[in-house]
Order: sequence, then structure tokens, then C-alpha cells
Amino acid sequence: MRTFKRLLLIFISLALMSAGAMVVSLSVGSVALPLHEVMSGLLDPTSSSGLVIHELRLPRTLAAFACGGLLALAGALMQVLLRNPLADPYILGISGGAGVGALLAIFFGLSVMALNGFAFAGALISILIVFGLAHGDGSWTQTRLILTGVMVASGCGALITMILSIAPEERLRGMLFWLMGDFSQGVSPAFAIMGLVMLGILAAPLARDLNVLIRGADTAKSLGVSVGFVRISVYLLASLATAISVTTAGSVGFVGLVIPHLTRMLVGNDQRVLLPTAMLAGGIFLVLADTLARMLLAPQQLPVGVVTALIGVPVFLYLLNRTRYQ
Repeated sequence: MRTFKRLLLIFISLALMSAGAMVVSLSVGSVALPLHEVMSGLLDPTSSSGLVIHELRLPRTLAAFACGGLLALAGALMQVLLRNPLADPYILGISGGAGVGALLAIFFGLSVMALNGFAFAGALISILIVFGLAHGDGSWTQTRLILTGVMVASGCGALITMILSIAPEERLRGMLFWLMGDFSQGVSPAFAIMGLVMLGILAAPLARDLNVLIRGADTAKSLGVSVGFVRISVYLLASLATAISVTTAGSVGFVGLVIPHLTRMLVGNDQRVLLPTAMLAGGIFLVLADTLARMLLAPQQLPVGVVTALIGVPVFLYLLNRTRYQ
């Protein structure tokens, strides 16, 4: 009972922090808005503050929260799937495939909608290539999946370098910002929000089997878990979560690597609790990181991936050092 109350308190605290992070994000910008104007602007979209919030800040804030939740979910699933605490959503080359698609769209001067379509198509192609090659003759293993993903990522990296080397100078800045993660291009949050809700719902029934799979495939099989089905499902869910996030915001690093570690310290390794709390914590982290990206060099904006790396690197090194001496 005491453990349940503690977990409930953590979950409620994260939910309140999510709301607080969004309010802070809506308040901060080239024109600061006090709390009462934020609230009135949310209720009245036709007011001056309402136009700023509904046209600019709210879509960006919701997109950041959804992408943070998707990356944290993907990271937590990948770490279980690969039984590797260093696994992150980009380890299997999905980001590289999306990057090739997005840079091609920018190279040819296509619209934002076409850019998102190209990025998502590139991510899906990478998912199919990695899964197809890793599955091969049916002898699917974590090592084979990682090696295949690394090779696909390397190939996509070469294509990205080639595109950057021949791209017109006036389009290079946009390409680089996309590769570093960026919410400043008027992104629509609808796709990411729907993806977060749907994939979160689909991942929930797998949590019990994931708790068993952590102990090893042989143990899971002996306890009646359909290991092959669970592995394929987790791979597809994590890959789709990554693809949706990368399509919306580009490559935002360290969210899927650090957030699952932090939430695991808070709630333990029970996937029934870890997955939803990681999604909330990832959303909070990316909303606050994007707020900092808008504030640090205002009125100039930094790519949000720069901020997540500046925060994520020391945090992860601390966690790594702390774990080693426990």
C-alpha cells in the first residue's frame, strides 16, 4: 500500500509538472506574458495574447511535449528489447532514414508538409530495411539487430553528408537546424499527439510481458511469453514512436537515453509504471528544453537538440558514475 501511494504521488506530481512546464513555455517568448494573460489567451483565441498563444506558442509546446513523450517511450522500449541500458531511439538508423528524406525535401525546396512526408517515409524505409535484414533467415538476435541498425545508420549518414555537400548555401542553415532538432518551423502537433496517445495505449498491454522478458528470453518462454511476438511488437512500437518524433522535430538527442534512466530511479523497473511515467517526464523535459532554446540567446533561437545535449551529457555521465559505484 505504501509503495502504491508513493507511485501515485510521483505520477500526480509529474502530471502537475507537465501542466506547469506548458504554462512556463506559453509565458516565455519575445513578448513575456503574465499568468493571467496566458489563461485569458487560452480561453479567448481572438485577443492579442490569444493570437500569440494559439498561433505560435501552443502548437510548439504541444509538439515538444508529444515528441518528448514519444522519445522517452521509444528509449524505454529499446532498452528492454536490446537488454542494453545505453540503447536509445536512434540506435537502429531510423533518424538517419528520416534525415535523408527531410534533407531531400529541403534540397528540392518542397513545402513543410512534403518535408514531413519525406521524413516519415525515410524513417519507415529504414525500419523495414533494418527489420528485414536483421530478421534474415529467422535467426533474430539483439546483436544482429544492433549491427544491422548501425550499418543502415552509417549508410544514411553518408547520404546526408553527400546532400549537405552539394546543397545550395541558402538551404544549408535549414538543413542543419533540422538535423539538430528544431520546433521553430511552425510544426503541427496533431500527428505527434495522436501518435503519443495511440502508441502509449498499444504499449500498455505489453508491459507485463516486458517485465518477464527483462529476465531473459529463455525464462520468458518458460513462463509462457510469446517472445517473438513481443520483440516484433516492441520493435515496431519503438520505431514508429521515433519516426513520428523525428518527422515532427528532427533529431533531438538524449531524451530517449536519459529520461528512462531517471524515471527508473524514481519508480523502479516495473514497465507498467515506468512507461507512462517516462512519457510524462520526457514531455516535461523537452518542453523545458525548448523553452530554454528560445530564451538563452533571445531573440535568436537555438536548435532544441543543442540544449538537450548540453543538459543530457552531464546528467548521463553523472548517472553512469553513480551506478558504477553503487
